[in-house]
Amino acid sequence: MKIAIQGYEGSFHETVARQYFGDDIAIVPCDTFREVARSVKSGRAAYGVMAVENSIAGTIIANYGILQESGMQVAGEVYLHITQNLMALPGVRMEEITEVASHPMALMQCHNFLDDHPAWRLVESEDTALSARRVAESGSRSSAAIASKRAAELYGLEIVAPEINTIKNNYTRFVVIKVQDLLTPAGADKASLYFKTDHRQGSLVKALGALEGVNMTRLQSHPIPAEPWHYVFHVDVEFPSPEVFSASLEQLIRATEEVHVYGVYKKGQS
Repeated sequence: MKIAIQGYEGSFHETVARQYFGDDIAIVPCDTFREVARSVKSGRAAYGVMAVENSIAGTIIANYGILQESGMQVAGEVYLHITQNLMALPGVRMEEITEVASHPMALMQCHNFLDDHPAWRLVESEDTALSARRVAESGSRSSAAIASKRAAELYGLEIVAPEINTIKNNYTRFVVIKVQDLLTPAGADKASLYFKTDHRQGSLVKALGALEGVNMTRLQSHPIPAEPWHYVFHVDVEFPSPEVFSASLEQLIRATEEVHVYGVYKKGQS
């Protein structure tokens, strides 16, 4: 089974894909999250894996826009504990390093450690694992990358400094996406959706009141490009039974202009 991920082998997205589907899969690497959605929509991959939220950096709001535009269905979610590591060619000492590359979010997650080395040149790249691969291919003893332990093993690098992320209790939430088929797994207890209000006074309060029967775990506003100063609201809810969710959804539909359910699925564990 082919699984599209943003990034390359050794990335956290690959770890999530194998954790969710097992090792008997083929990874379809993609440079961008939009390419992940396109790969699933075109049938190039059966499923996709997409990060949507980090416990430190917050929501990756652009990815909810991609979900909204692509019409993909959320089939599940995974919470992954993120540990960032500084890696270089075998035998390289810390004092030899002059340049460190990684994804901007990984660099941000390690700001305390990096602040202790102000002379290092920081290079932003599209993927943590790709940064590790480039260090391995370059043969440069002055270059290092920040990536996962698996990336170091995969590309023959040595971890110079382990667990350098500033906050150790660092989790990223990923969703698994597929082409819309409206199928709900047995035991489903969580849903992701968005709604749009009519922009009148009290309309948001009315919409939120419709969800009183469920546990709302996330609420995020997102601007509507074609309607300045108007917003849709992305929501995650947990519920004790499908019947409770259906009743709340019916009330929400009556209280808003538009509702779209991304998917109903089993919640992940962090």
